[in-house]
Amino acid sequence: MSDRLRERIEDFYLPKQLVDAILEFGGIPEDSEEVDIGIGFIDIADYTFLSKFLTPKENQLVLNGLYTAFNSVLRKHGGYLNKIEGDSLMFHYGGLIDPKVRNSEDPAETRLYIARELFYTCVEMQRVAVRFNQADSRFLDDAATHTDRAALEQAFKIVQRLRSDSELSSTMTAMFQVRIRIGANLGEVTIGNFGPEGARQWDVIGLPVIDAKRMESTAPVGGLRIAGPYYDILKENGIATEYYERFRREAAALGSRYAKIQEEEVFSQKRVDLKDKKNASFCTYSVQVNPELPEQIAKQCVALLEHGRIGANMIVEMMEYYRGNQYVIEAIEEALVGIGIHFRLSNSFELMYPKRYEQMVAEANGDAQAVERRLAADIPIFELMNRLGRYQDIIKQSTAELPEFIPYSDFVHYVDLVRTEHIKYYESIKSEMAQRAYFFNVVYPMVFESFRGAILEYQASQEELEVLEG
Repeated sequence: MSDRLRERIEDFYLPKQLVDAILEFGGIPEDSEEVDIGIGFIDIADYTFLSKFLTPKENQLVLNGLYTAFNSVLRKHGGYLNKIEGDSLMFHYGGLIDPKVRNSEDPAETRLYIARELFYTCVEMQRVAVRFNQADSRFLDDAATHTDRAALEQAFKIVQRLRSDSELSSTMTAMFQVRIRIGANLGEVTIGNFGPEGARQWDVIGLPVIDAKRMESTAPVGGLRIAGPYYDILKENGIATEYYERFRREAAALGSRYAKIQEEEVFSQKRVDLKDKKNASFCTYSVQVNPELPEQIAKQCVALLEHGRIGANMIVEMMEYYRGNQYVIEAIEEALVGIGIHFRLSNSFELMYPKRYEQMVAEANGDAQAVERRLAADIPIFELMNRLGRYQDIIKQSTAELPEFIPYSDFVHYVDLVRTEHIKYYESIKSEMAQRAYFFNVVYPMVFESFRGAILEYQASQEELEVLEG
């Protein structure tokens, strides 16, 4: 009995892919090696929102179903599920236990294979998350086991119950979506067995792993962020352009605004600063993965209108989150204006350009409504967002600097010199500090409060209409 139980425990807990790779290798790899590895991290964004509607057992079943879905993608592409930690997971490609690269004699070919498979795995993970929300298991291939299908079926039953519940369905449809962040990188790491006897784990360590995790932690919700050097590999080998062309074709077939997207927008370069590393700056690329994102976000915003102040707040949060994405903001504006929401842009314009606004009112002979109509015609919301961003960039700049070196002769003289320099520096930046404070405490928040006010106005009018009709 104990031997059979031990076998069952080993079968239950040991990663089958690792066991199969070691058996094919012909023995347990004792030594570590330094090789190119592709690393990916996934984190479920805002999972605590869903967990409030679930029992502990249901939480377990939903997560197991989701991880089953992700693992099906890894199996398809040949990736290795390294570890699961709560609502996040890590996976990688390459190394001694990867049968597709183990016998390769061409490092360049191996690197290219890893780059391609890792990238398309990350993209497909995001697509699978969308299908998971729809309780759609068509991403499973014919090789999926009965256990896999059962895990997904249990998770889908819970998702479908939440969406069909008369008290929760509209809330869950509008507010709950499983959305993930993904980060990826490729580089030389140490791979091998780590840990004490009885608790060893096949793992990878090194700076590329740390950077991959940084990519995930700064990735957009529902998106993918990759390290700059990894993007260079994709670009140099034509994978980035190949993906861009495929993305545009899919968007066009779906009738999405993304059909007009440019390659530099699909792979959007951004420098990420890490405060915990003394503001160390990293070149990264945010990758668009959902060819129908603008339309899906706009549809969700319309659904949120039925949920009062909470719904209004979530719409404003999405407008703030996607403020740099022209396609999404245009889709949101078109959808909300189309049903009767009146965004008064003059309020924000006056805050940002008080003198210019005053001049426009004077030119209109004091007719503020005429100015509002002119701004509504000339400045779409995305352009207002752009101007807000430029305003922010300007007020962040500072020309004043403290001297790098102050000579020392004696304590009293040195401290007097330092104090003098700091006072001079403070006097030179006082106006800049005031401008920054005004922007972040008045201008920036009031732009979005104006949006919130317009949405609340619409919601109030609909409530009054319902009362009159009732």
